[in-house]
Amino acid sequence: MRGLTRIGWWLLAYASLGLGFIGIFVPGLPTVPFVLLAAFAAARGSQRLHAWLLAHPQFGPMIRDWEREGAVSRRAKRLAIGMMALCAVVMFLTAPKGWMAATDTAIMACVALWLWRRPEPRQ
Repeated sequence: MRGLTRIGWWLLAYASLGLGFIGIFVPGLPTVPFVLLAAFAAARGSQRLHAWLLAHPQFGPMIRDWEREGAVSRRAKRLAIGMMALCAVVMFLTAPKGWMAATDTAIMACVALWLWRRPEPRQ
């Protein structure tokens, strides 16, 4: 069972990293949460991938801040919340039913509040 669990973590790590990569190019699909999930899963399923993520010039500092302190930089918070706001506007303009856009926007507002309350990394 241990080997099967490790394979599950490995699959989750690579799937999350793939979604994070796609999120770089697709508005509305977040990158940061998927990269953090990939690091979490890689720590349990692939030490090699976890080491690579920690050494990555863009992802490494963010992952280390999250793993050490549960912290998110102010820049990342602003970018994420800005993208959520943009997506909310697009949803209200394109959703077939207003309640669909309102529900999604309410969820994003909760995520934005949670994200903004995360500590910032110590210098």
